[in-house]
Amino acid sequence: MGDQQRINLDEPRYDQSNFYGRLQHFLGITDWRLCFKTDQELNEAKDLLRKYRLGQEPPGTTEEQIWFAKRLYESAFHPDTGDKQNVIGRMSFQVPGGMILTGAMLTFYKSTPAVVFWQWANQSFNALVNYTNRNAKSQLTEQQMAVAYVSATSAALVTALGLKKSLAKRASTLMQRFVPFAAVAAANCINIPLMRQNEIQKGITVCDDKGNELGESKLAAVKGITQVVVSRIIMAAPGMTILPLVMERLEKQAWLRRNPRLNAPFQTLTCGLILTFMTPTACSLFNQKCSLSTSTLSKYEPEVYAAMQNKCEGKVPETVYFNKGL
Repeated sequence: MGDQQRINLDEPRYDQSNFYGRLQHFLGITDWRLCFKTDQELNEAKDLLRKYRLGQEPPGTTEEQIWFAKRLYESAFHPDTGDKQNVIGRMSFQVPGGMILTGAMLTFYKSTPAVVFWQWANQSFNALVNYTNRNAKSQLTEQQMAVAYVSATSAALVTALGLKKSLAKRASTLMQRFVPFAAVAAANCINIPLMRQNEIQKGITVCDDKGNELGESKLAAVKGITQVVVSRIIMAAPGMTILPLVMERLEKQAWLRRNPRLNAPFQTLTCGLILTFMTPTACSLFNQKCSLSTSTLSKYEPEVYAAMQNKCEGKVPETVYFNKGL
């Protein structure tokens, strides 16, 4: 590779200013096949990128090999710390993990013990995903993590069991099928903000377009976390709202009545198919490198803006950027 062809490893391959570019990016790093890559493969990808930065990559290395190594790295290592993420918390595990949990919640919505177990399992999974994909510059204590976990699980159970009880005698079976989605949406609104409460309380690091840290903003944290909550709910919505409509009709068919054991596998696999496309789509709704106007910052956080003025010697950029998490 000539010097003019060097890849900027600090920037995504595709333009992140538009939805299509972000979709191409997340189709790569949320690919469920990547969660089955071995530690050796991941470490080799990381090492290749390190060598490439130093201009010491093996002779004959192609651009596609570098891009694939970058894709592997971004699917498994945290963007803030560079630490390898646990497998279950990676976005590439959203499809295999989500399909099992969503399929189970939609299948076993009538039994109270099953509702309790699968809502608990789902919130345990979500808590791990939220912690893994947080902005790592904001540390969380074990007590704060425990409060977030218990609160989200309680919210999901209260919503699920409350709606199940109230709709059992008043609503059709179709309406009862939507209870899991209501519980998941309610829990997301609690789990994610609580799991990232330090960012709301202390602020999130904001930088200029060159990556220079300028300060900590609570407003940026609220904006980023709100976008993550919206994305997660939209990610779950199609599978948990369309599939109940499909199953309400299919369960009246003779072939499914004769083979009731096909119900759970069918819903699980269908959820997997939907999540394969909805995971990158939902992640692409907002730019991960989120932006905030400093004029807005000066209005709502004047003390933060004043500190920026001092740090930038009066030349505050019009826009600051931060990692909103996923």
